[in-house]
Amino acid sequence: MSNSELDHLSVVGGPCGAYAQDMQTASEKQVSPGESLKVRLEAVQQRIKDAADRSGRRSKDIILVAVTKHASIDEIRELIKLGHVDFGENRVQNLVQRAAQVDEFLQRHKELTRGRRSDVPKQVRWHMIGHLQRNKVRRVMPLVRLIHSVDSLRLVEEIQTGATKREEPIEILIQVNTAGEKSKFGVAPAAVRHLIDQIDTMMNIRVRGLMCMAPIVEDPAETRRYFELAKELFDDTKRSSAGGDCFDILSMGMSNDFEVAIECGANIVRVGTAIFGEHTEEPTPDEQ
Repeated sequence: MSNSELDHLSVVGGPCGAYAQDMQTASEKQVSPGESLKVRLEAVQQRIKDAADRSGRRSKDIILVAVTKHASIDEIRELIKLGHVDFGENRVQNLVQRAAQVDEFLQRHKELTRGRRSDVPKQVRWHMIGHLQRNKVRRVMPLVRLIHSVDSLRLVEEIQTGATKREEPIEILIQVNTAGEKSKFGVAPAAVRHLIDQIDTMMNIRVRGLMCMAPIVEDPAETRRYFELAKELFDDTKRSSAGGDCFDILSMGMSNDFEVAIECGANIVRVGTAIFGEHTEEPTPDEQ
């Protein structure tokens, strides 16, 4: 995606603007921990291209969200210097802190390079991809381009109330629990249409599509059925006109399974470890 497309977040061919491998085993494509961030990013981008080719799609129509959950601010700055635009956070506290640090970095870079060409984007897009508690909605809304993890009517109502003073509706995805895992958040597939119908009556929210997370398994191929279910639900919802003309985003796939997700129709993938490397930090309770 070019930097000139920063104001758009939709798939090519949609009414809301332009959002946007040879078969190898996952082990053959792994990049060693000592490789640079640039090398790891390029490796992920190549894997996205190859998966898109296999499914008869264009890689430029697939958005790579770099998940910064375990990244340092220096790594985030480096990725921005490489021209990357889309970043995702699981935790509200980290999102608030890093968004402020990135804004400061971009402003300082703008002042230092005034009048000179730069590959650094003028701004980045933040995605809220983790579970969002209702009492933290107002902190998140001014910072994010898209909330991926809306999973209840009560959360929707809180977003609706908090967005009353915005000039544009807040854009969201409905998180669907396609695997039926009790440990995962998300709406049951059968309840998605009903929730979207309720949201359609709210002026301050725009449903852009669906998000799902597959179970963590050793063989990424085992996730295919969960992604296929999400794609079927996405297509059925779109055909019904629920959500309106801008219902065009399917966010699914992480470091261990994003290629399968792309083959099943994802146009946003959320990748952290494959870009920033492994981590040893224990998850906090709000990440469960």
